[in-house]
Amino acid sequence: MPEGPSIVILRDAASIFARKTVRAVSGNSKTDIGRMRGRRVIAVRSWGKHFLLQFTNFSLRVHLMMFGSYRINDDKPATPRLRLEFDNGYINFYACSVRFIEGDLDEIYDWSGDVMSDDWNPVSCRRKLRAQPETLICDALLDQNIFAGVGNIIKNEILFRTRVHPCNQIGTIPTSKRAELVRQARIYSFEFLAWKRAYVLRQHWMVHNKRVCPRCGVALTKAYLGKSQRRSFFCENCQLRY
Repeated sequence: MPEGPSIVILRDAASIFARKTVRAVSGNSKTDIGRMRGRRVIAVRSWGKHFLLQFTNFSLRVHLMMFGSYRINDDKPATPRLRLEFDNGYINFYACSVRFIEGDLDEIYDWSGDVMSDDWNPVSCRRKLRAQPETLICDALLDQNIFAGVGNIIKNEILFRTRVHPCNQIGTIPTSKRAELVRQARIYSFEFLAWKRAYVLRQHWMVHNKRVCPRCGVALTKAYLGKSQRRSFFCENCQLRY
């Protein structure tokens, strides 16, 4: 599943279509995608894992889910879920969720909850964590209402970076360590973005999809943890349980 930094890359690439008019719409989506034909894109935006095209009075939301992808001015041998054509090019989305959001995006989205946003608010994030003392930190980091844009790779890497075991309940983690997790969610997300743009992201993984702890040399544990049951890679030796 593409994480927030990957959606920022999509947003930036698709910005060529800002203030352009949709000339043609096609795809196998069951949503009424035809309503965008002849409409002008007001802005190209993103929130967490959501890619957004803003029109007057409504917006298109694309979620790439687990296996979604996109192509700009390019095609692949599959019917797109959605294809939008403009005077200056086109964009295809595949195997994704397409839906419309009515009204003003600024009234619907909390931009301060997006780790990639200029409006990110770490104080608010820490407050949300305190309100869920019994939640496992591995679940909290994937909660888009707390850390919009954080996905499984970022979760695994920042838990290792901060030496926090994924099965800790939030309430057991020291306040200073929770603050460090919040800081690293932001820092690592922007490092992820830079590495992804340079095509070197995998070279910087410390534990995700790895077998041996790079700090202490013991075998890493791979497990499906928490309510989310997403893959966790962690070191039982140097990631602490509180």
